[in-house]
Amino acid sequence: MAYSDAPRGTGWNVWWGRETPFSLAPSDDPLFDRRLVLPDAFRTPRKGRWLVLTYTLPARARPLRPLLRLLRAEGGHDSFVLPGLALGSAHWLGYLPGDCEGIEIAAEPGFVLERVGLRRSGSIVAEALLKRPVRVAAALRAGLARDERRWRDSLRGACAVTPLGRYRGWKAARPFGPASTEPASGASIRLVLPSDFARADAVARSVASLRAQTHRNWSLLVAWTDDGPPTQTAGIDPRVATARWNPSSPIQSLYGGADLFGMLRPGDVLAPDALRLLAKGFESEAAELVYADEEIGGRAIRPRLKPDWSPDLALATGYVGAPALVASSFLTALPVEPAGSPEDAGLGLDLATGAATRVVHIPRILCRREPLADPVSARASRLDRHLRSRNSPVRAVLRQGRLDLSWPRPEPAPLVSVIIPSRDRLDLITRVTEGILEKTDYPALELIIVDNGSTEPAVLALYDRLRADRRVRIELYPHPFNFSAMVNAGARSAGGEILVLLNNDVAVLRPDWLDALVAQAARPEVGAVGAKLLYEDGRLQHAGVVVGLGGEAGHVLRRRPADTPGHLDRLHVAHERSGVTAACLAVAQEKYRAVGGFDEETFPIDFNDIDFCLRLGARGWKTVWTPHAVLSHLESVSRGRPVGAARARFEREAAAFTERWREVIRHDPFYHPALSLTTFGEELE
Repeated sequence: MAYSDAPRGTGWNVWWGRETPFSLAPSDDPLFDRRLVLPDAFRTPRKGRWLVLTYTLPARARPLRPLLRLLRAEGGHDSFVLPGLALGSAHWLGYLPGDCEGIEIAAEPGFVLERVGLRRSGSIVAEALLKRPVRVAAALRAGLARDERRWRDSLRGACAVTPLGRYRGWKAARPFGPASTEPASGASIRLVLPSDFARADAVARSVASLRAQTHRNWSLLVAWTDDGPPTQTAGIDPRVATARWNPSSPIQSLYGGADLFGMLRPGDVLAPDALRLLAKGFESEAAELVYADEEIGGRAIRPRLKPDWSPDLALATGYVGAPALVASSFLTALPVEPAGSPEDAGLGLDLATGAATRVVHIPRILCRREPLADPVSARASRLDRHLRSRNSPVRAVLRQGRLDLSWPRPEPAPLVSVIIPSRDRLDLITRVTEGILEKTDYPALELIIVDNGSTEPAVLALYDRLRADRRVRIELYPHPFNFSAMVNAGARSAGGEILVLLNNDVAVLRPDWLDALVAQAARPEVGAVGAKLLYEDGRLQHAGVVVGLGGEAGHVLRRRPADTPGHLDRLHVAHERSGVTAACLAVAQEKYRAVGGFDEETFPIDFNDIDFCLRLGARGWKTVWTPHAVLSHLESVSRGRPVGAARARFEREAAAFTERWREVIRHDPFYHPALSLTTFGEELE
């Protein structure tokens, strides 16, 4: 891989607008501490204009996305979360309304604004027509309705957001800059590259990228796995050695006394700063594992933009990949077992690092790898083979309780209290109660309906019939609608060890949904657990919540096909998310009480579930989404869209959520900072 040394800005083209002079001045605001100053000749006309920014951040800066605030004439403001970096620079496109009177920026130290451009709306619409014409139709409808936000976001989604499949063009506009001038770490690094002789050319490409590293204190062992000449790479560099791969030796025998250790595949090509940045990651965090992002080469280059440390996802998918280094102190503390084949050694190391607790992720693409035929199937096959083998050292790792892939439901089954806030709507409450009481294969449950003043005779008659079932209680909540308060009221009366919050517009699709939720919620380290929810037409409604998506928080990949794998194939496995929806949320009652339940004062209607998940996270309990609990959800069919006073209330709650969780909005640890917050797919911005 040739990492470009072209000057930043070579990707600047006609679509990025006319470049304009600018300056950054200090501001008195403690957060928005920079003011973007444009010359008077470029002041925004009353009809508005579009702004284009190109900026850089140091690779080792905190991965907080920059913020931009537009000050408006009436005293209000609009705030935006800008994309982070995966390569050398980032671009942002945004609309400057006609009454914009000032532009302020909040960013980490080292933020450099390189270029500013201005564009007219006509050029934006023309670009959108070329890229995503469907979004132009949505923008025109919003414009006719004078809905500035939808008009703006529809055009931004068309012009500023790039599908992952178009990564090559996206990358071309963000070339790598000059090498880091930060002093290199003094740590020694040992790398091992197993290969057969047929891959000698690929090995040579990997060695060439190592020789170009700005971190010089490294050594490489090329371990040949067949009868090829063991001296093939001799003489290239004294730091490169060759030997035969010995399956009987433990992996600890390979690190050669170095401070840090890593494994490569033939053809891995590291960016020149890769080892320097990885090694520096160990200095401030006393880390056990440091990893960065990668891209997969081949006919179509594609990125692998990884989340921050996500041990469930790492165990199930091996997403850490390359480049990655482990501390030798962590490596030597592992059980000493024969390495086996190179694939088994890599898998064993991969699984062992799943137990790491001090992990650093550098959200930059620092390696290109050659594609594997079917990495998910290959990994699953190897895992299955090791689980069946009594003598496999990998099997021993898998069987540790904290690394158990199966997460079985506890026995005996704990009592589950299913809590449903509801009012009237016979069709909804009939469907959901039948699903719980008649179509759910779980042996110990109670159903608590928190009723908010139902008056429909048919609903009241249904309640009378349900009361004959000893598993059912109807709790009355004769107060103005407050979803959080209703959930809390249900939780206070619940006797279950596990609470399951369920909307009345949810339908049970499979009898094992509750087993899957309870298996996760019973884990000591897990707080909230969310389900895979589908619209009635079978498309995805909920696959976890990304904080910052759509402004405050949103459902990722909604309206995609139900079998969508998601980036890194994460939608096939249970994994960590920052939040899940209370439309179906399981949590141990003791953890619910420990954080005080839902915040009914600050978030009576919206954002209460995500706030709850984040408060659990602040106490050390992670949120997990599982694809194995599948239900249907009509999504707020019983409430409709907020307007008038309800809209004003929503805006108050959104502002409170932003104020409380601003840093998570700027960096959801389970969503890469270069992925867009504008659209609801995993796309580049």
